[in-house]
Amino acid sequence: MLFNSFIFLCAFLPVSYVIFWLLRSARLRYIWLTLTGYVFYGYWNPKFTLLMAFSTIVSYLAGLGFLRWSDPRRRRWCLVVPITVDLCLLGFFKYTNFILSTVHDTAGLLHYDLPIPALHIILPIGISFYTFHTISYIVDAYRGDIRPTRNFFEFSAYVSLFSQLVAGPIVRFRQIEKDLESLGQSDRHRWLHRGISFFVLGLLEKVIIADSLAAFVDPALLRAHDLSSLGVWLVFIGYSLQLYFDFAGYSDMAVGLGYLFGLRIPQNFNSPYKALDPSDFWRRWHISLSMCLRDYVYIPLGGNRHGERQTYRNLLLTMLIGGLWHGANWTFIIWGAYHGLLLGLYRRFAPRWDVLPAVARQIAMFILVLIGWVFFRAPDVSTAADLLKRMFIPTAGTLFPGVSVFLIAAIFAGLWATAGPNAFDLHTEETPRYGRVRALAVAAMLGACLAVMAGGGSSPFLYFQF
Repeated sequence: MLFNSFIFLCAFLPVSYVIFWLLRSARLRYIWLTLTGYVFYGYWNPKFTLLMAFSTIVSYLAGLGFLRWSDPRRRRWCLVVPITVDLCLLGFFKYTNFILSTVHDTAGLLHYDLPIPALHIILPIGISFYTFHTISYIVDAYRGDIRPTRNFFEFSAYVSLFSQLVAGPIVRFRQIEKDLESLGQSDRHRWLHRGISFFVLGLLEKVIIADSLAAFVDPALLRAHDLSSLGVWLVFIGYSLQLYFDFAGYSDMAVGLGYLFGLRIPQNFNSPYKALDPSDFWRRWHISLSMCLRDYVYIPLGGNRHGERQTYRNLLLTMLIGGLWHGANWTFIIWGAYHGLLLGLYRRFAPRWDVLPAVARQIAMFILVLIGWVFFRAPDVSTAADLLKRMFIPTAGTLFPGVSVFLIAAIFAGLWATAGPNAFDLHTEETPRYGRVRALAVAAMLGACLAVMAGGGSSPFLYFQF
């Protein structure tokens, strides 16, 4: 089910919202959030709800083990077993065919014929996200950062919370534990206006901006071999903006839905195209993933505590894992390595970089990120190499149809992404409740989104594939 679909907006959300607030106890609300999460997830493919339920039960039992045992050996088993189960499930569904194809291709290079058939494995939507939820819960409980909950439905509501189930943000239990604990006393009106505003703004980012850019970018990339150098640059400027508003739109809608149900979901985007250096970019882009990679990969590897050489290694390994988390393809691994290299280079040459004018650093950083998106978007390494060749070696070719209209949309989107406010800038704690002008503006945005959806249907979010 999509946030930008009429079945969600006209049926699922109203029913979920009304019944949730009619229920009076926290326990009943946990159960209702769990049920709505499973209905939301099962709308795509019901059988995969069993996979999420199994992962939830294993992690919940591990949490009870932490509460029961203080013996270090038993606690270590409560850490290792559920994480191994989660990673094996993720590895099977997401990486099996990638590993088999890599083995087959490697054998071919060595002149061995290994007839390895591809398995017909369907990747469950959102498995990377809810796996990170359960793993972060287990690790934080093992470290003593949180006290595991004894309430199964509280935990299951956390894992299956439909507002962030299939594309994040990756919300850690400790970030919403307080709101979950007080869910029985939540006030429906407290965050109502903020919830509606966040959701409608995110819907506008997705439906009006991201999908409008996709109408030019996606067809153009299907015939990328015909594009000129200028055409490729324009397409990837468009894709950079499409990806940003698509994912930021989803994240803002998730925040809005959280507010509507009495839960404060943390910020996942902080205007990343305003970044002035690689470190700044990863503090702004997909913040929840960046924090997870830092806390559960980079710091356990040693962080920056063991000298420069080890720090560079840890940066590279962390970003390689981040790239692989995004997808089972060498393009994602290269994309992760590319950003690891950027982070390492910035660490080495930061004093020279930081003296440059802020505008020059912002433009340069956007171009560097855009180059990385070539690997992120390309279906394979050879296509990415051809696109990069066209970008940096003057190549004759064509532009794509409707380029003048595209430029208008891209300029508007680019100005908003690089100089305008983001959703959290527009919704500070001091933001007043709706006045007449604000209510009319939100209503107009919602009406525009519904009109576009009625005419063009609903498109999936780009991060659903991860």
